Amino acid sequence: MGRIRGANNEEFSFVSPVVKYLLFFFNLIFWMISLVMMAIGVYARMLKHAEAAMACLAVDPAIMLLVVGVLMFFITFCGCVGSLRENICLLQTFCVFLTLIFILQLAAGILGFIFSDKAQGNVKKVINNAIVHYRDDIDLQNLIDFGQKEFSCCGGVGYKDWSNNMYFNCTSDKPSQERCSVPFSCCLLSNVKSVINTMCGHGMQEREFADAAKFIHTEGCIDKLVNWIHSNLFLLGGVALGLAIPQLVGILLSQILINQIKDQIELQNYNQGHRSDPWQ
Repeated sequence: MGRIRGANNEEFSFVSPVVKYLLFFFNLIFWMISLVMMAIGVYARMLKHAEAAMACLAVDPAIMLLVVGVLMFFITFCGCVGSLRENICLLQTFCVFLTLIFILQLAAGILGFIFSDKAQGNVKKVINNAIVHYRDDIDLQNLIDFGQKEFSCCGGVGYKDWSNNMYFNCTSDKPSQERCSVPFSCCLLSNVKSVINTMCGHGMQEREFADAAKFIHTEGCIDKLVNWIHSNLFLLGGVALGLAIPQLVGILLSQILINQIKDQIELQNYNQGHRSDPWQ
């Protein structure tokens, strides 16, 4: 905040253009990112069938992307317009929402660490729900396949969790050609074979653990995920810090700009009051 004295010994204040335009361009970048996220989310959603949309709404990556994009669009729009127009109301809205998101992220991290067992149970529910809707949503299917390949795992707790899916269900009254099978992403891949057997997961749920382990990954993804988290705590901490720094910068810049605008308004009112009453 800068103050100068005029010819009549009056004080004037001004809003720092560095803070103003730094906050504007900071929000502009994330505002454009939010537009891209919304466009991808809408496009991915339009490609899906209505039945699939209703069946797996809670676990749909496209919906999650769209919701995050809309929320980011609203927050960054307030930051962009508020900083450019020096609007205290929009800047305060931007600052409050950003602070709430930061607090929620911090609380989620702390609660997840304290109640890790309960969090693991919730993760199990999410994975099982995703398995149920595996064939209903192509995005969800690709996400599960990617996770099983990257972590060399199959199912939530184990490979027989795939019986929760109607196509892979292992009961005798199921006529599906994939009965008692697991997805190809569960298979052990060998670089020696020139021809890949995409049906290697066929009938694996009927085999015992040791026999099935010769052809597919039998360990569940939950244990693999927990072990990966324990092994990469520093990496996850760095990612969390990388997400927190832009939020803290946005909060700091918006608060500085709000204080500068308020000081400017107060000082202008003070100088106008002195001009209207020359005896003071």
